[in-house]
Amino acid sequence: MQATMKQANSAVMAADQRKIGKVAVLGSGVMGSRIACHFANIGLEVVLLDIVPFSLNEKEEKKGLTLEHPAVRNRLVNDALTFALKSKPSPIYDKDYASRITTGNFDDNLGLIADCDWIIEAVIERLDIKQSVFEKVEQHRKPGTLISSNTSGIPIHMLIEGRSDDFKKHFCGTHFFNPPRYLKLLEVIPTPETDPAVTDFFMHYGDLYLGKTTVLAKDTPAFIANRVGVFSIQAVMHVMREMGMTPKQVDALTGPIAGRAKSATFRTTDVVGLDTMIKVAKGVYDNCPDDEARDIFLIPDFVKKMEENKWLGDKTRQGFYKKTKDENGKRQILALNLDTFEYEPSEKPRFASIAAAKPIDDLKERLKVLHGTGDKGSEFLNKVAFHLFRYASNRVPEIADEIYKLDDAMRTGFGWELGPFEYWDVLGAGKMVATMEAAGFEPAAWVKEMLAAGNESFYKVEAGERKVYDLATKSYISIPGADAFIVLDNLRDQKPVWKNSGTTLHDIGDGVLCLEFHTKMNAIGSEVLEGISTAINIAESQGWKGLVLGNDAPNFSAGANLGMIFMLAIEQEYDELDFAIRAFQNTVAKIRFSSIPVVAAPHGMTLGGGCEIVMHSDRAVASAETYIGLVEMGAGVIPGGGGTKEFALRASDAYYNGDVQIPRLQEYLMHIATAKVATSATEAFNMGILRKGIDTISVNGDRAIAKAKETVLELAAAGYTAPKPRTDVHVLGRAALGTFLSGVWGLQVAGYATEHDAFIAQKVAHVLCGGDLSYPQKVTEQYLLDLEREAFLQCCTTQKSLQRMESILKRGKPLRN
Repeated sequence: MQATMKQANSAVMAADQRKIGKVAVLGSGVMGSRIACHFANIGLEVVLLDIVPFSLNEKEEKKGLTLEHPAVRNRLVNDALTFALKSKPSPIYDKDYASRITTGNFDDNLGLIADCDWIIEAVIERLDIKQSVFEKVEQHRKPGTLISSNTSGIPIHMLIEGRSDDFKKHFCGTHFFNPPRYLKLLEVIPTPETDPAVTDFFMHYGDLYLGKTTVLAKDTPAFIANRVGVFSIQAVMHVMREMGMTPKQVDALTGPIAGRAKSATFRTTDVVGLDTMIKVAKGVYDNCPDDEARDIFLIPDFVKKMEENKWLGDKTRQGFYKKTKDENGKRQILALNLDTFEYEPSEKPRFASIAAAKPIDDLKERLKVLHGTGDKGSEFLNKVAFHLFRYASNRVPEIADEIYKLDDAMRTGFGWELGPFEYWDVLGAGKMVATMEAAGFEPAAWVKEMLAAGNESFYKVEAGERKVYDLATKSYISIPGADAFIVLDNLRDQKPVWKNSGTTLHDIGDGVLCLEFHTKMNAIGSEVLEGISTAINIAESQGWKGLVLGNDAPNFSAGANLGMIFMLAIEQEYDELDFAIRAFQNTVAKIRFSSIPVVAAPHGMTLGGGCEIVMHSDRAVASAETYIGLVEMGAGVIPGGGGTKEFALRASDAYYNGDVQIPRLQEYLMHIATAKVATSATEAFNMGILRKGIDTISVNGDRAIAKAKETVLELAAAGYTAPKPRTDVHVLGRAALGTFLSGVWGLQVAGYATEHDAFIAQKVAHVLCGGDLSYPQKVTEQYLLDLEREAFLQCCTTQKSLQRMESILKRGKPLRN
């Protein structure tokens, strides 16, 4: 194992020596244009090329253009990129990054690839066309340039037939998943002629720079994720028909309740396209004659009929579901009745298993209930699991040598929270084998061999390190590269440094602590505030080097506990409410002024109070996919945990650095008044929530806690000194307040803001300007916090604010703009 780790480290060092500055993407379709955007996201120059149109369109004819006009010749690529940039969710972190992409066509501009460091082919899925493109590429490509294909199923080795030795040596399959910005999987598929150093580079670069979970796959039909994922969808369809169930019922059982994507099974198929699923299924059926479950890939009759009707999903505006409007013009979603082939309104499916599992937050415990209730829902899930577990076990070592690769691929390519073997472990490896065999499902022989040897699970944790069962050595091994990540779930078996009902304080090594929130949606209530304060006290008093605030949940924090605020406000317990807001303010102040460095690792939704915690940390190492903002306006209040004060302070700092203060304050006022949420960490920098030159971005969010730990150690090694509360915050008072109040009034008169919106916006402006001061002057942070808290309490006294809070609580979803 030591030799293996040394080889892995050497590979990483070699990979680091190759630099990528410019990338070419050949083909601007749905995948190509979005792959280009993601490379632009990480700061690279990108050349995006496509074919020249065969004919003029109507607009071009009216303008009198010819096929030789540059606008015509680049129309396909430019239209594709424009469409991608307008799509939701956006493929790009910041609209300005689109300027990094140069467009062109294969006939006129293929020479641009000569100075590219990596060429990615993403043209139509036809072998002859891809081979033709590669023949032309070889005429311009400089030796040593990396080249790869984004094919989703064509055998990789067939693509390089007739190419030079240098081309073959530097060629690999790099299969991105759509949308490339958001789905983390990158399958790397080398050929026998690929230089191992090139394979290592793709694995390393994809992880570190593109933010991907890179999975080394074998050159087999559909590779890993599509092979297992489409099998799973096909198995679901077969079991559904066998049990006389409906797509709506199946989606209720195979969505978030079971740790799968919100779009579940049939909504996912509509989004991806039924034709795409059919193509992959047919490809596996045709090219895998020895697959023991080959018949599962046969297309069901109802799917064939949908294909004939061109009911392919979103791309044809109807598939398993159809969006329409009722007689009142209200939007509704109809579900396809597979017996009558009519679209019908459908009632919410009701299963005892779902009712029993829904209150359970922990996925692993929830799955046990879902599978063990004994109703029709449980029976369905068990049958589908039998198919999945047998199939996954039989694919090792055919499509990958190690089982963790299948789990990584399914989690990051299909949005499963647990891969098939992780899922199997939750239900009990041995227990499920016995149940499967009783139902006529025989797992792979190696699974029974593993259990017979006394190994009870596919994974286990030893001394905080997760290990996986290895077929080759018949023992548990460390997962290569896992030492670069800190996974808090691996520390569950260790005694925590401290914990309460809402937080756990972990020792993550090298003298650094990590406080993990684990309330529902990581909402911040008294238990989280106590956890933060205690963690800092322990770190300061016991000689720890610093503290990371981070977790492995989907979201960093959905904000303060709104239910508690609502109850105190509705009962007019204003002294208690004042105490609660002071406690929050004191906690973020403790983060800011503690004697040890505190580094936050935000990711996902980081809203309201979660945003305020990040803003008061010494540093933030934000996942690129951090959706952060001060959204309290939506609940009828202003940011009261130091967020409004912090914007006032940052505007003051900008003033001291020569900036004009009023435009900066106006920008911050609009962020708060519109409850604006950054759609990426990059946008959070532009909004002033993250600080340029201080905070950083981790493109791979899985590395954020490890990077935050490194930042703590760097700050400690540099002789960290606690900052002092500010007494020099420059505020403008009436000099700006009058302007802002007039502007708010104007928005109200014009109908852009309600009377209540205007009331809250005025409170925000009051704090940002330092109150009703007669002239600009310096104030303390505490003065601004007092203003902020007073304004927050005043908002809580209004009936409209209480109604907003109640509405949000009934909806059960976090605030977002």
